[in-house]
Amino acid sequence: MHTVALNGQQLPAVGMGSWRLGQGRHARQQEADALRFGLSQGIRVIDTAEMYGDGQSETLIGEALKGIREQAWLVSKVYPWNASRGTMQKACEDSLRRLQTDYLDLYLLHWSSEHPLEEIIEGFERLKAQGKIGAWGVSNFDTRAMQQLWQTPGGDQCAVNQIFYNPAARGVEYSLLPWCAGHGVTVMGYSPLGGHGSELLHDPVVQALAEKYQTGSADILLRWAIRQGNMLVIPESGSTEHTAINAAALTGELMDTDLQLLERRFPAPQRETPLEIR
Repeated sequence: MHTVALNGQQLPAVGMGSWRLGQGRHARQQEADALRFGLSQGIRVIDTAEMYGDGQSETLIGEALKGIREQAWLVSKVYPWNASRGTMQKACEDSLRRLQTDYLDLYLLHWSSEHPLEEIIEGFERLKAQGKIGAWGVSNFDTRAMQQLWQTPGGDQCAVNQIFYNPAARGVEYSLLPWCAGHGVTVMGYSPLGGHGSELLHDPVVQALAEKYQTGSADILLRWAIRQGNMLVIPESGSTEHTAINAAALTGELMDTDLQLLERRFPAPQRETPLEIR
């Protein structure tokens, strides 16, 4: 199984996202069943945020994890405006209540905040000391933002940077991924299938490879994203059928010739590009 090192643990390199879960896109029971099925297939990481459906995704996940919380490695994110000294504690506790748990394995700053980094770090470390979070990190931080974080006292305790990443969005490979690798920061990739409205799943090269490997396009895209062993991806799925395809990537490989084919179809960046945020 493909794994990624995170906060002293080896975690499966494919997790489960929840951006649109709990908001009526699918039947509630279907989405909860998909999450539980993913856990049964070895997908441990479940990622959510207070932003997703204004807490509805967290609520659905809490319902799905009743009695099996310990099987999941749970991640949530705090709004930037809730990351101040006076509000982070309550925001975290509200997420915990919706998730029906007393701790998060990882808590992230959803994107850059106007609050001072010193204050944000202090809030994260306080929650760690209280046992309410196991580790903390950031999301949507580019290379410069990560450097600023590292220059702030305590900033080097950041465990994760969660970013937009897929074959059509490779700009982070130029400087951000190497920087994170060099500083021991695990990278989580969201929207590895392209995100809402993307045509990546229908790309002819991706579909041809899916046919060759007798699998789904999502499996091919996920195998590509985790190919180097330093990326944990969190595709979203609202059905057990799609979750099964996602889970297949945990034990699948792409041949070098096929990786080269995707490289030609989706070239690596040759210069610094602005970080994409979705």
